[in-house]
Order: sequence, then C-alpha cells, then structure tokens
Amino acid sequence: MRAEIEQAATEIRSSLSLLRRHLDWDNALRRLDELNALAEDPTLWDKPEKAQKIMRERTHLSDAIGAFRALERELDDALTLAELGEAEGDSASVDEAQRNLAVLKEHAAKRELESLLSGEADMNDCFLEVHAGAGGTEAQDWAQMLMRMYVRWAEQHGYKVEWLEESAGEEAGLKSATIEIKGPNAYGWLKSESGIHRLVRISPFDSNARRHTSFSSVWVYPVIDDDINIEVLDKDLKVDTFRASGAGGQHINKTDSAIRITHMPTGIVVSCQADRSQHRNRAMAMDMLKARLYEAELRKREEASAAIEAQKTDIGWGHQLRSYVLQPYQMVKDLRTEVETSDTQGVLDGDIDRFLSAALAAKIQGGPGAAEKA
Repeated sequence: MRAEIEQAATEIRSSLSLLRRHLDWDNALRRLDELNALAEDPTLWDKPEKAQKIMRERTHLSDAIGAFRALERELDDALTLAELGEAEGDSASVDEAQRNLAVLKEHAAKRELESLLSGEADMNDCFLEVHAGAGGTEAQDWAQMLMRMYVRWAEQHGYKVEWLEESAGEEAGLKSATIEIKGPNAYGWLKSESGIHRLVRISPFDSNARRHTSFSSVWVYPVIDDDINIEVLDKDLKVDTFRASGAGGQHINKTDSAIRITHMPTGIVVSCQADRSQHRNRAMAMDMLKARLYEAELRKREEASAAIEAQKTDIGWGHQLRSYVLQPYQMVKDLRTEVETSDTQGVLDGDIDRFLSAALAAKIQGGPGAAEKA
C-alpha cells in the first residue's frame, strides 16, 4: 500500500485513540444509556428546565459517540477500497481512497479538538461584548468591524444571534454592544476571544490618509443554567434606566426602558435594551450579571493571571490578544499562539476558526500552537 495512505491511516488512528480517551468511552456509553432512559420517562417534562438540560446533554453525547463510530467506519471503508485497488491494479480506486483519507484526517482532527470542549460551561450559549478603546470615531468603527466579524462567524456555524445592547458612536461605529450567541459549545469556542484586539490601517476618517492604530476589547462569558445559583444582593446593585438608542432600539426611544446594572463590589456593568419592556430588560440584565459573576469565578478556578476588570482598565498597548494589520501589509496574527494569516478580509468576514482552534488546543495542552501561515 502506498506510503501516503499508510501515513494518513496512522494519523487518523492516533486522532481516534485520543478522541476515545477524551470521550472516556465506557463512561460515555453508560451515561448515554442513562440519558436515554431519562428521556423516555413521561414525567421528565414536568420540569421543563431540567428536561432541556438533559436533552442537550443527550444530544451532545449522542453526536460525539455517533461521530466517532462514523469515523471508524469511514476509515475501514477507505482502507478496504485502497487494498482492493492495489490488488486489482486499479489506480483510480487507490487515488480515491487517498482523497477520502485526506478528508477523513481533517474531520478526525476537528472532532479531536471538539472533544477538548469539556469545561464546566463550554456547552453553553454565551454573551459577547465589544467595547471601543480610546480614539474616538476610529476606535468605534473598529469595534463595529469586530462585532460584525463575530456575528458572521456565528451565522456561518448555524448559531442564532440576539442583540441585547448597542451604544452607537457619535459619527460612526459603536461605543459598545452586547450580543447573545445561541448554539452548542458557543462559549467553549469563543471564550478564548476575551482580550484586546488591535487594528492598524489607513484611516478612512483621516483626510491626510495617515496610518492609525486602534484598540477594542472583547469579553465573552457563558449563559448560565437556571440550576446554578449565583447570589446577588440588592444592596450591591446600582440600577439606572435610560432611553434605548442605536439600530434596533428606535421603537422604544420614547420611554426609559433600557436598563444598566452596576455590581458595586466588582465594578461589573451590564446593560440591556433588547425589549420594549423595562421589566424584561431588567431580567435579561440580571441574567447577564450572574453570567459575568459566574465566568469570573470560572477564571479564578482556572488560575487566570488577572481578573477581568483589571484587564479592562487599559484597552491599549501591552494587553493585546490579536493584531490585525491592513496597511502597509496584510496580516492577522494571534499573539498567544503565533497563528497568522494574510487573508485579512476572510478573517473580518468571520473566518476565525484557525485562531479559535489553536487557542483551544494551546489552553488544553498548556502551550502555544505552532505558527500557521496562510
């Protein structure tokens, strides 16, 4: 058999072995049997929140196990096709098997990476905030470009996006915005995006066409389950109402329906203007606040080097997660993993999977990923 086929098969088997270990195969099968039994219980939906959690876990586990078995079958099929092709001198069949193995190798590597999404809240939906740094219109335009990048990424992956808060810039762009991204593993994939994002370009707002450097911060935190109890005391809260503004808020500009809540002990601020009802906006803002507090606790458990709010005090040099250079050359580079690409337009259109994958692998494996150039 050709050396390329043998090499590909070896790499796929290695990925399958790691995937099986990450899944904790025997326990995964046992847990799926338990979840299937619970799903057949006619009283399950007497408690809808608990039922939804069980069904999400069941779907996640069933998909992971099914994908593993499908990869095993496809590997066997490809190797069988290659063996038959070699035995019969059919080079077309051997070439087809080689192509199938190349695709299968990519799928196995992706599944192996997805299996690393095993954090406490990785399966959850997430909130994503973008805040413009200092620099006025230039920074606010960059904040809007970043939010567009994440919305496009979410849509490309079949996730739902709900706008919760938007504060428009004076001339263009966004001062800040918050969205909720709904879909499996949304938080697990995006949690590594929290940090400072730096843009270098010729400013479209500068009549002298000078090069400008702009900063915006991104903060990602999980939507927490109802059964996770986060205690928030009324005495610790400062609640302000204001009139909604920006796209999506015009229909409620006549009333002070938007809500801003400040958690005094931590300084965490959340706001919501998604609904006409001040009542519902307050409820959503409280959910966001609890999620922020929960995410801060997760970071402590993971021994993060600094608290979120300490990082947010300086949106500028020395705190960068990723650099986006549009002039004088084209390059997006992640400063943690050293992954980079010259396809700047693709990245700004939502093609950020290479960065998410490398950050996840580095976080789990305890080291930076290898540099990648495209």
